[in-house]
Amino acid sequence: MLSFSTQHLPLEPTVIAPDGSNVRILLGLQGGGMAHFELSPGETAIAVTHRTVEEIWYVLSGRGEMWRKNAEQEAIVPLEAGVCLTIPLGTQFQFRCLGTEPLAAVAVTMPPWPGEDEAIRVEGIWEPTC
Repeated sequence: MLSFSTQHLPLEPTVIAPDGSNVRILLGLQGGGMAHFELSPGETAIAVTHRTVEEIWYVLSGRGEMWRKNAEQEAIVPLEAGVCLTIPLGTQFQFRCLGTEPLAAVAVTMPPWPGEDEAIRVEGIWEPTC
C-alpha cells in the first residue's frame, strides 16, 4: 500500500518540457501523474506527440490556443481559464500563449511520465519560440 502525499505548487519550474514549456512537477500515483505547465506571453511551444502516454489538461489562467491532430480529426481550440481538454495517445499537439499574462494549466498524464524520450517532435502549425 502506498502512503498518501501532499504538496504545494513549487515556486520555480522543476524542468523544461520537451515542448519548451516550464513544468512544475506535482504528485503522482501508479496510474498517472500531475504537472503544472506554463508558457510566457507570446511564447509558442514545440509541436510534439507522445509514445505511450495520454493527457487531460485543465487551463488555470491566461489565454492561448491548442492545436491537436490525430488520424480522425484536427482542430484548434481557444484556451482560457476553465477549459478542459484531452490529448489521446498518438495525437500531435502544440500550444501557444496569446495574452499578456502567462498561460497556465495542470495536466494529468496516464500512465506517469516515463522520461524525456517520451515526446517526439513533429511538424506543428506555428513557428515555435521556446
